[in-house]
Amino acid sequence: MKTITWKLYLKSNPKAVFDLISTAEGRKKFWAEKATEVNGIIQFTFPNGQEYKGQILKTIPNRKFYLDYFNSLVKFNLEPSENDGTDLILINENVDESEFSEVNAGWISVLMNLKAVADFNCDLRNHDPKRTWNQDYAEN
Repeated sequence: MKTITWKLYLKSNPKAVFDLISTAEGRKKFWAEKATEVNGIIQFTFPNGQEYKGQILKTIPNRKFYLDYFNSLVKFNLEPSENDGTDLILINENVDESEFSEVNAGWISVLMNLKAVADFNCDLRNHDPKRTWNQDYAEN
């Protein structure tokens, strides 16, 4: 098993970034077509029809959001940064070695769209079920 770590600077403050990560409406803006939460379980629905139920494992408002995501541990750690911005550190633990390259690339896609939404109110995804990650499109 391997670990992925990415750092991202956002101009948006930690509360705004946390709201995107920790709410159904926020996750829908940058991550999944739908990501509703019931009793600490997020039901993710992606453009290609894939679904996953991930359990929220830890939440500290505006600082930490941890969840089970495709049988791995994902940690979003937020730190206040200069100019009321946010340094986000994403850590994805227990990634199967055979899936490492794809998962690593997938996080870049998710994080760049998070930055676009948080800092520029712009969703970079195509939302087209015929043009998904499965067909080698990066923008979904």
